[in-house]
Amino acid sequence: MKANDNSEKNILHPRNLHRDRYDFEKLISNCPELKVFVSINKHGIETIDFSNPLAVKTLNKALLQTYYDIQNWDIPKNYLCPPIPGRADYIHYIADLLAETNNGIVPKGNSVLGLDIGTGANLIYPILGYCIYDWSFVGTDIDKKAIENCSKIIENNPRLIDAISLQQQTESRFIFKNIIIPEDRFTFTMCNPPFHASAEEANKSASRKVSNLKEKRNTNPVLNFGGHNAELWCNGGEIGFVTQMIYESAKYASQCLWFTTLVSKKENLSSIYKILKKVNAVSVKTIDMAQGQKNSRIVAWSFLSEAEQKMWKF
Repeated sequence: MKANDNSEKNILHPRNLHRDRYDFEKLISNCPELKVFVSINKHGIETIDFSNPLAVKTLNKALLQTYYDIQNWDIPKNYLCPPIPGRADYIHYIADLLAETNNGIVPKGNSVLGLDIGTGANLIYPILGYCIYDWSFVGTDIDKKAIENCSKIIENNPRLIDAISLQQQTESRFIFKNIIIPEDRFTFTMCNPPFHASAEEANKSASRKVSNLKEKRNTNPVLNFGGHNAELWCNGGEIGFVTQMIYESAKYASQCLWFTTLVSKKENLSSIYKILKKVNAVSVKTIDMAQGQKNSRIVAWSFLSEAEQKMWKF
């Protein structure tokens, strides 16, 4: 007999729809294929095997169908399958950031335009931003196959067609160049940067994660949330990617209200703050986030004065 546990995941943002434990009965009613992956754990609670990539992907499909009316969502094998609750948190915290210079009111509607750097094959941030706040997005990636899959997701969900556009970054050493053109004005940028410096480092991390999930050593690691090379690692790792992003952002200082990025490794923060000071960022904010055992944070910066921020039109 399953336990009735409605305890809150109270570390998630107050507006996050996923603060309570997953309602598997509701999810299965919307996505019957999830049923085969659901079992009762040793504590008598319904769950899935989070070390199984297919189970994780199917849970995501069920969450997107149930809470966001996204149909026929799918990603190719070995591409990153992000946990929806944590991704929704990033969107909610950006909403709070925008509210700070909008009389405390979260701006909604398509006049808010976000730029998602490295949107992957999953298109999660643009989907959530549109479904929750009706924002518009440009999603970018260096991977042609990822962009093609995102196009397929949009085609399968016609209400996304006018809200989300896609652009492939054709030069992998750049982040904003080729993407932001002179007439663009983005309300914010967001990014979940590759946090490993090599494929070897990514595989070691995957092995540790799977060992923790299975409570035993796993010598043949499977990335439970998937992940293609460009999604998981790059030369210089997280700090190298974010450093490049900051230096490039200074060239588009007046074209974006807030530049933001996730920073997974706390030890990278001091270097990031120094670089932001070097490029004369006017405002810098760090927003702590947590999901389960994982702690992360958003670093946000703006080159606009407080008065200019308040004059920004949503």
